[in-house]
Amino acid sequence: MPDVAALYIDPRGPYPRLLGPELCWDETRDARLYAGPWPIVAHPPCARWCRLAGLVEARWGHKRGEDGGCFAAALAAVRAFGGVLEHPAYSDAWHAFSLPVPARRGWQRGTCGGWSCHVEQGRYGHPAKKATWLYAVGIRNLPTLEWGHSPDFASKAPVSWCGNHVRSGESRPRVGKAAAATPAAFAELLIDLARRAGQERAA
Repeated sequence: MPDVAALYIDPRGPYPRLLGPELCWDETRDARLYAGPWPIVAHPPCARWCRLAGLVEARWGHKRGEDGGCFAAALAAVRAFGGVLEHPAYSDAWHAFSLPVPARRGWQRGTCGGWSCHVEQGRYGHPAKKATWLYAVGIRNLPTLEWGHSPDFASKAPVSWCGNHVRSGESRPRVGKAAAATPAAFAELLIDLARRAGQERAA
């Protein structure tokens, strides 16, 4: 079974246990320098690309898209070695790098050869809905995921800044720092996608 490298991960999250620390790149390692050979699961930083990036720029001057080249490096790695890249749904990086914008169900192919999809991590154990976009490369037989869109007004899940929003006057708890966490079941799914890419490269 091909090994998988996990880039831009939280060392307290599920990846070190699932893959072993030697295949994980956290803040103590510069994932922009990853040079293979394994297919990857990449979680590049999203603060300069997500829906709050404009607010952050207006308040503190951190320019949208200026992430030190992390997303560009993750995209180059997934295209070079196969695997999957994860970002918050509606990430501005999709437009900036001309990636295929996914529909609410199924995989959307791009002219770049990669595939995008929209999935909610709440269906894999996250306490919030946490709408997420994936970009996969090197996988011919992409699996069916837990598709579906939960309207924010109909959801009773805590609010994640990245994906859930509330109507005016509605009061719901917020996840806080736990919003960034990756559920173990979702990490396992992404690892499986990357391993499929590795298997197809080796075939």
